[in-house]
Order: sequence, then structure tokens, then C-alpha cells
Amino acid sequence: MVDDLHQPNSLMVRKLESIFPLTDEEKHALQQVPVVIKTLKADQEIVSIGDRPQHCCQILEGFTCVYKLSYAGRRQIMALHVPGDMPDLQSLHLEIMDFSIASISPCTVGFIQHDDMRHVCERFPRLTAAFWRETLVDASIYREWLLNIGQRDAYTRIAHLLCELLLRLKAVGLVEDMTFTLPTTQEELADAVGISPVHVSRTLQTLRADGVIQTEKSRVTVPDWQRLVEAGEFDPLYLHQQGRNGP
Repeated sequence: MVDDLHQPNSLMVRKLESIFPLTDEEKHALQQVPVVIKTLKADQEIVSIGDRPQHCCQILEGFTCVYKLSYAGRRQIMALHVPGDMPDLQSLHLEIMDFSIASISPCTVGFIQHDDMRHVCERFPRLTAAFWRETLVDASIYREWLLNIGQRDAYTRIAHLLCELLLRLKAVGLVEDMTFTLPTTQEELADAVGISPVHVSRTLQTLRADGVIQTEKSRVTVPDWQRLVEAGEFDPLYLHQQGRNGP
């Protein structure tokens, strides 16, 4: 849930603080940046390949994905984004989008004009470094996903992804008692980890049978963090979270 609709940038600030130390003045400045809030249905396009956006989006509620399609129409999900993330921050510097972003679940999204982003960075130059660090962390996550899809088996891939999502959601206060919401379908998980939906279903069943995770509808509970880490061959280094190696 959005903490306060009068402070829609609070999750963005919390996310940035997890990877970069911000001063009180910088946090206040970010809170004052104008935001246009929109609600989206699941499977709704936010930005498409070839677009020339004049704003960045931040996720306030729900999950979105970055994806590309093959010529045959097959989708590869290249990133999942959670509240606090800004999945198209690079549009500040890359004029034409080379990927698409869509909602996975019903979402609340905040749009910030590029000019407003540039203005706050000019007033507070350290924020430029903070946003630059965020794009570098995104690149680090892309590299880890490439390794995950290319070299790990299905069981390890999914366990690894669950480790990552738990830590990213924990950073913005969306994990309680090692439980978080994962509003993805099996088809979407399949597109993210490069296996079939049937294989996803079987793998989740095995993870549950092994006691690594518990699920109830879209809720995932991790009863033993270390077991999930071992199942996913997970090292949180690539997330570059300040002073955090686990939940």
C-alpha cells in the first residue's frame, strides 16, 4: 500500500536509501517533486518500444515487468519491478525506449516529468549519483538474471528469484513475518525464468514439498531463509543494498 497519497514519493525515497545514503534535505526535496498518479489494470501497457516518453514512472503499488518480444511473438520478461522502483529511469538520457513495460497486477503508478527530475538533480547534485547508482544496480540485476536463466536449473532459478524479491520488497517495508505478495501468474513466472508454465507449476510444488516455501493464493512465506538461500544458490551482493545481507 502507498504510505500516504500526499507523499507518493516516499517509497522511491525508501528504495534509494536502501542503496545510497540520503540527507534529510535530499529526502525532503524528493518528496516535493510533482507526481501524477494513475491506477492501472493488470496487463496494461505503460510504455512501449519506440516511445519517446517525457516522464519517468515509479511503482507505488503492484508489480510491473520489463519485456521484449521475439519476431514470433514469444515474450521474455527481463525484469520484475516492485513498489519503489523506477523501471524507465534511463529514459532521462535515452530518447527512444528499446523495451516495453507493462503491469503484471493492478498497479498504482506515479509519473514524474523529466524536467522535474532534472531540476531536483541540478539543485541537489548527489541525487544524480543516487539515481545513477540505481541504474547500475538494475544492470547488476540484469546480469544475475542472465546467469540464472543460462546456467541454473528450474528449481534453483525460481528459488533464486524468490530470494531476490523478498529482499527487494523488504527494503521498502513490504515483507511481514517473512511473507510477501507475489501477484504473478505461472505464465509470467515462466516468461521470467525461461521455462514452461507446466515446469513452473511442478517446480513450485517441489519447493513446497521440500518445505522451502509455503504459498496461499498470491502470498509466499519463507519458513527458513537459509534453506531458500541454499536452494537458490543466492548471494545478495548483486543487489548492493546498504548494510544488508539478508532479511
